[in-house]
Amino acid sequence: MYEWSDTDLMFRDALRGFIDKEVRPHVDELESGALPPFDIIRKLYSTFGLADMAREGLEKSLARERGDAPSGEKSSAFSGAGSMGVVLNSELAGVSLGLVASLGVSLGLAAGTIRSRGTLAQKERWLPGLVTFETVGAWAITEPDSGSDAFGGMKSYVRRDGDDYILNGNKTFITNGPYADVMIVYAKLDEGDASVDRRDRKVLAFILDKGMEGLTQSPPFKKMGMNSSPTGELFFDNVRITKDRLLGETEDSGKSDGKSSAKESFAAERIGIASLSLGIINECHRLSIEYAKSRKLWGREIGQFQLIQLKLAEMEVARINVQNMVFNAIERTAAGDKVSLAEASAMKLYSSRAATEVAMEAVQLFGGNGYMAEYRVEQLARDAKSLMIYAGSNEIQVTHIAKGLLG
Repeated sequence: MYEWSDTDLMFRDALRGFIDKEVRPHVDELESGALPPFDIIRKLYSTFGLADMAREGLEKSLARERGDAPSGEKSSAFSGAGSMGVVLNSELAGVSLGLVASLGVSLGLAAGTIRSRGTLAQKERWLPGLVTFETVGAWAITEPDSGSDAFGGMKSYVRRDGDDYILNGNKTFITNGPYADVMIVYAKLDEGDASVDRRDRKVLAFILDKGMEGLTQSPPFKKMGMNSSPTGELFFDNVRITKDRLLGETEDSGKSDGKSSAKESFAAERIGIASLSLGIINECHRLSIEYAKSRKLWGREIGQFQLIQLKLAEMEVARINVQNMVFNAIERTAAGDKVSLAEASAMKLYSSRAATEVAMEAVQLFGGNGYMAEYRVEQLARDAKSLMIYAGSNEIQVTHIAKGLLG
């Protein structure tokens, strides 16, 4: 059975010290949107040497791809799928979920898509800044009229213009969108053939940079939760895209297939939701136990009352279940055993629901205090709810799970 290693636990303890010093004092600023999360993330990278690890790992990976290094040499890249990455995500999620969302989208989705689908030239051009968080990435597929019908309902389109493409449309609910330096954007290829149903048209992926003519990044939205992560819209008005920005640089390589690329990212993102859920459950659990020991009614600690004990016990059951899901994903990733989209959807469905139930029960346990922002379980409840919608609503997860079961 998998357990946290001594190294994981040492990293966790050091990370908690960093969070207490550098994150908790700024939670109100982060939650109000007055303080974007990026400088705190960069300080985290600097403090723990994550930027150096990422840079070294990328250099080794690119050297192997160029044929300049032995194929068996392993890189030291810091991966969110490994145990230390899970520790990082879960510990941050319990204090400021938006920090992890901004980090995960930039590193996992934007950089991850270029890693898996980009050409060597594209990796050399965009990854050095992304993997070290010197530049911020966004991943843009959702549109106002698409939502869970991400491909069929997509209206953003590109048309060929010589060797270039012209992009029009808009994307919404884009994490890091207002501030992103690099954006992975998905769009339908419109060749002017009216006989081809819009829903069935090819989807291509492109790499855009901040400041391109015709690209507009909206200010951040105001949201219910996950407020430390800026979310916004992207607008495209005849954005000219050269072929070196087409993911894979050719439509025929398979790498530019937007649907296939996005589905890979969906699975990774949904597995990551389990780590975030675990962080929220752990923090709600910790705060609830502390409160149950300190709050007194009728001359007794409320932890002595059976209904309070029931709430704590059910939180512990949820914590164990979600942690076991996370452990399973760590083991399988390390073994090279790919987690299917259906399995990832099952992890996302269960863990996000568990985190939301635990957080709401924590609010109830705190009573009137739980409804006050001062006690933080209020924030955790709002953040947890976002996980039931983020990375695909829980309703669409049911569809993916059923498709996996029925074949």
